[in-house]
Amino acid sequence: MASFIARASLASSAALLALSCASDGERLRPPVAPRHDHTVVSPQGSRVDPYYWIRDDDPKAKRPEVVAYLEAENAYTAQATVHLKALEEQLVREMRGRIKEDDASPADYQHGYWYTTRFEKGAEYAIIERQAGTPEMVDEGAPIQRLLDGPELAKGKRFFSIGAVEPSPDNRWIAWTSDETGRRISSLRFRDIESGSDSPETIPGVLESLAWAADSKTVFYIRQDPVLLQSGPVYRHRVGSDPATDTLVYNESDPTLVVGIEPSRDHEWVLIQLEGFDYNELRAVPARFPEESPRVVLARKDGVRSYGDFAKGKWVIRTNEGARDFKLVESPEGAADDRSQWRTLVEGRAGTSLDDFVLFRGAIVLAERSRANAIVRVMPWGEHPACPEPFTVGSDESAFTMNLGTNLDSATPSVRVVYSSMMTPRTTWDVSLSTGERVVRKVQPVIGYDASFYATKRVWAPSRDGRKIPVSLAWRKDRWRQDGSAPIYQEGYGSYGISFDAEFSANQVSLLDRGFIVATAHVRGGADLGQDWYEDGRLGAKRNSFNDFIDVTRFLVKEKYGSPHKVFAVGGSAGGLLMGAVANQAPELYRGIALHVPFVDALTTMLDETIPLTANEWTQWGDPREKAVYEYMLSYSPYDNIEAKAYPAMLVTTGLWDSQVQYYEPAKFVAKMRATRTDENPLLFRINMSSGHGGDSGRFERLKQTALEYAFFIDLAK
Repeated sequence: MASFIARASLASSAALLALSCASDGERLRPPVAPRHDHTVVSPQGSRVDPYYWIRDDDPKAKRPEVVAYLEAENAYTAQATVHLKALEEQLVREMRGRIKEDDASPADYQHGYWYTTRFEKGAEYAIIERQAGTPEMVDEGAPIQRLLDGPELAKGKRFFSIGAVEPSPDNRWIAWTSDETGRRISSLRFRDIESGSDSPETIPGVLESLAWAADSKTVFYIRQDPVLLQSGPVYRHRVGSDPATDTLVYNESDPTLVVGIEPSRDHEWVLIQLEGFDYNELRAVPARFPEESPRVVLARKDGVRSYGDFAKGKWVIRTNEGARDFKLVESPEGAADDRSQWRTLVEGRAGTSLDDFVLFRGAIVLAERSRANAIVRVMPWGEHPACPEPFTVGSDESAFTMNLGTNLDSATPSVRVVYSSMMTPRTTWDVSLSTGERVVRKVQPVIGYDASFYATKRVWAPSRDGRKIPVSLAWRKDRWRQDGSAPIYQEGYGSYGISFDAEFSANQVSLLDRGFIVATAHVRGGADLGQDWYEDGRLGAKRNSFNDFIDVTRFLVKEKYGSPHKVFAVGGSAGGLLMGAVANQAPELYRGIALHVPFVDALTTMLDETIPLTANEWTQWGDPREKAVYEYMLSYSPYDNIEAKAYPAMLVTTGLWDSQVQYYEPAKFVAKMRATRTDENPLLFRINMSSGHGGDSGRFERLKQTALEYAFFIDLAK
C-alpha cells in the first residue's frame, strides 16, 4: 500500500471526480478507479489485487484519494438517478406515511416497573421511560420516569444509536451504551434515575453486553478489542470509580469464540457465554459475590454447543449433544456439566429444531422451528406448574414467524410473543401460561394498509440436488396474476444458521401495490429447516446457498409467478455475498440486483486476521490458509470471479464506517466490475459517508436508501 501512496496525488483524485461530471450533451461516464497492483500473499500462493489501494483502516479519517474516489461514485450515482428523484421522493412519502410517528412499544415488565420505548411525532430517535406496577399491570397512578431522551442525546451528532439499557437490581441506576460513529464502538455510562444525572465516568470502547451484580454498584462489561471489535475481555466496574482501576474478570484467548454476558433468569449468576459455530463454553460469577473468579459451568467440547440458564436451584440447558436439532435438559446446581445428572425435559425431534427457551416460575417456553416457520410452545415445569399440559401457540397462516418477545421477568403470568407474516403486521401477544389465552397488546400500526387486499403462502422449489427449498410469497390480490408477467422481488440470506423469516415489511407494500410479487428464498446456510439445512450451506457446502437461490428463481419463472425479464434480487451483508455469487453464476436470470453492505471479497478478508470477524468466522466459511479451503473459497468469492461478460443492472451500497463488512470490499467490487464487464447496464454505488453496517441511525433517514433501491427496480421493470 505504501508504494501506491507515494504515487497517488490529489490531482489524480480530482480527475476521478471529473469523470462523473459530464457536461450537457455528453454521455454520463462513471468514475474509473486507477489500477495499482498489490500482491496479496498467502500460504497457498499470491494473487494480484489492482484495487487494494482503496483500503484504509484508519478508524477516524480516510486518505484524500480514497475519499475523492468514493465521492466521485456518489456524484455519479446522484447524476445517474436524477430521473428517479421524483419517484424516490414519492416512495419516501408513501413509506413514511404508513408510519405512526407518535408510536410506542408495548410496555415490558421487569422488577417492579414497566418499560416503554416511544417516539414523538417527527422524531428520528426514541425516548425510553418506565412506570411502576405489578407483574400483572402498570400502576396508572404512578409517575412516568424518563430514563433516556434519544432526540436530546442525538443533537449535533451525525450518527447516534442507544444500545444496552440495563436497570440495577435496586432500580436506582441504569447502565446504558451508545454508539456515535456507526462502527458499533460504544461507550458505557451510568445514570441515577431519580436525579437524572450521570455518574462522572464514561467507559469508551465497550460492547453492548452488560450485567449488574446483586449489590447494584458493580457492573460487568466487555472491553472491545480495538482491532477485531466484535469481542474482548470481560471487566468489572464499580459505579463512581475510575475505569482505569477496573478489574479484569476473564479474557478468552480463542479468537474463534465471541464473548457475551447476561444475568441468569433468577439473577443469581452473571453468565459469561463463550460462543462459536462449532463449540462453546459457559462460565458464571455469583451475583452476590462479584469479586469471585468465574467458574466453568459447561466446559467446551468439540462439536457441542450448549446454552444454560439458572432458576429455582437448577440449570436448564439447551444442547446439541446427542440431538442434532437440540434438546432441553435440567441439572442440579453444581452439576451442570455432569451428564449423569442430566434429566431430559424435551427430546430432540427430527424435523423440529429447538432454537431458544425462557424460564418462568411454573413453565418453560420454547422457541422452535418446523417447516421453515418459527413457533412457540409452552410446557409445564417444576412442582407447581403454571399449565397442566404443553400447548403450542396457534397460527392460521401457512407462512409466518412467531418469536419470543421481550420477557425480562420470570414472575409475569404470561409470555410475550411477537407474530408476523408477509401480509400480517407485527402483532404482540401476551399468552397466558395457564390457559393459553392470547391477549393482543399491540398491532403494528400501518396507516392506510388493509391486509384483506393481500395474500401470502409457502411454496417449495426443487433444488438441483433433490431438496425442496421453502419460499415465502406475498402479493396484492388485485394487482398480481400468475401469468408470467409480474416483476419478482426475490430476497435471501443463507448464512450463520440465521433463519430468514417470512415477516411483514411495511416498506414492501410499495412494491406489492405496484404489482410485484415478493419472494423470500429460505436457502441453505440458514437454519430454516433445522441444523442440517445450516450445515449443508456452510464451509465446503457453501455453494448450495447460491444454487438454491438460482433454483428458486428458475422455479418462480417456470411456474409463472413472474416474468423472466423482470426478476430482481436483493441481499445484504452475507446476503450480499449471495448476490455477488449469483451475479457471477447466473447473470442472465436477473434484470437487476441490489447488494447492500455486501461481503464480496471473501478470500482476501478471510486471509487477514486483523479484520474484524475474520478469525471468529473461520468456522463458518473455512480457513483459507488450508489449501482445499483456499481453492474452494477462490472458486466462489464474488470479487475474484468477476468476468468479461454481461451482468445485470446493479445497485451497491455501503457505509464508510462499517465494522462488519469494510467499505472497501464493495468499493473494490464495483471498481473491478466497471473495468471488466461487457454490458452497459447501470452499475450504481452509493456510499453513506457517516454510517456503518446498519445504515443511517434515524428511523426516517433509513427510508431514503430503501426508496433508492425500489425506484431503481421499478424503473428497470418498465
